[in-house]
Amino acid sequence: MRALVYGLAVAGEATAKALIARGWDVEVADDRPTDDAQSRCAALGATWLAAPAPASLDKLVRRFDLVAPSPGIPEGHRVISAAISHEVPVRSEIDLAWEWEQSRPDGPRPMLAVTGTDGKTTTTLMAVEMLREAGVRAIDAGNTDTPLVAALDMDVDVFVVECTSFRLAWTTCFAPQAAVWLNLAEDHQDWHASMRTYRAAKARMWRFQQPSDVAIGFLDDDIVMTELASARARHRAFGLTLADYRRRGEQLIGPDGPIADIAVMRRSLPHDITNALAASSLVLEAGLAGSEAIIGALASFEGAPHRIQLVGELDGVRYYDDSKATTPHAALTAIRAFDDVVLIAGGKNKGLDLAPMASEPGRMRAVVAIGLAGDLIADQFDGLCSVVRAASMDEAVQLATTMARPGDVVLLSPGCASFDMYTGYPARGADFARCVMELIERS
Repeated sequence: MRALVYGLAVAGEATAKALIARGWDVEVADDRPTDDAQSRCAALGATWLAAPAPASLDKLVRRFDLVAPSPGIPEGHRVISAAISHEVPVRSEIDLAWEWEQSRPDGPRPMLAVTGTDGKTTTTLMAVEMLREAGVRAIDAGNTDTPLVAALDMDVDVFVVECTSFRLAWTTCFAPQAAVWLNLAEDHQDWHASMRTYRAAKARMWRFQQPSDVAIGFLDDDIVMTELASARARHRAFGLTLADYRRRGEQLIGPDGPIADIAVMRRSLPHDITNALAASSLVLEAGLAGSEAIIGALASFEGAPHRIQLVGELDGVRYYDDSKATTPHAALTAIRAFDDVVLIAGGKNKGLDLAPMASEPGRMRAVVAIGLAGDLIADQFDGLCSVVRAASMDEAVQLATTMARPGDVVLLSPGCASFDMYTGYPARGADFARCVMELIERS
């Protein structure tokens, strides 16, 4: 059996290694070939094809029994269309991992799954902490530092899989025991052909589930609930009110009663509560953790870096790093968490409508626009509040500080990708934190 792995980043390398370990002959191609990638390919024992000419992909693909694209290969790529045209199966790493796990000699281990435009990482990590508090060896896999195909070799009891649309788009059997869909908003239009295909990819998380599995949706998202209605699995919903898993007074409750007091949480902004409800529903419905473990996890959970993370305070102004907010929907979630905001926003727009970011004018003190999308950001907030441009993060923090008043929040929540100025959102957040801490130290 011969497989073409297209793209040799983290997931591609792990997929190639896993296929070779299972007896496949693997060849690797990459649109951006490097000497390092070629060396890693050789170390795996795979054949290196470098960057095939687009015109040659039709002929190339026909030599293989499987095409395994890395998550970064968009659905409109020539290798995808060639594979589909010649009826060569296209499989993602989570799909292959699911299939292989089913034939594990000691039986398959449970897989839980999380998808959504925003909040995936936090909810995934929260669920992992709940499981660990229950004494269950769990790992976050998929769209994390550990691809699911690599996690299969680890000594764990449960996988909590963070599912991007990139990985879900090419699934043919992936069927998690419990799966929660957090929300859907415009994103990744540089990868998907349309919002229709983006939505369809997300919906595949529930597509292959069985009636004995559970599908969990966000009650306040009409699209998610529409897709939930057609899921074959047992249905549950979470939300701030009315849902199976909801807030009642100062408690999180589920179908069987109270789960935890909100007071135990280190932070309880509205999205923190819905994330906690989503994670709780996932582990409870899977029967893998109880309320005691959930309470312990919520009491200790600090959240992932660069997600509305408090950096410091100066002269009554708090500074928050939300660099992970690379979509307008994510930025709007952060904006809604505060009453008076000086927003630092911009970067490399992913082809998205930025208008939602300006839908809460009553909360906006001012905006500092940065990056390639700076003019687009400035246009959205023009006439709603004061808007200035900054050429660097240092300048942005300085300008935001001069515009903020005691009680305000200076919020880095860009609504855009970071690749115009940084190597990724962590680098952008770290630079913001550096600027803030230097400002505080100088005061």
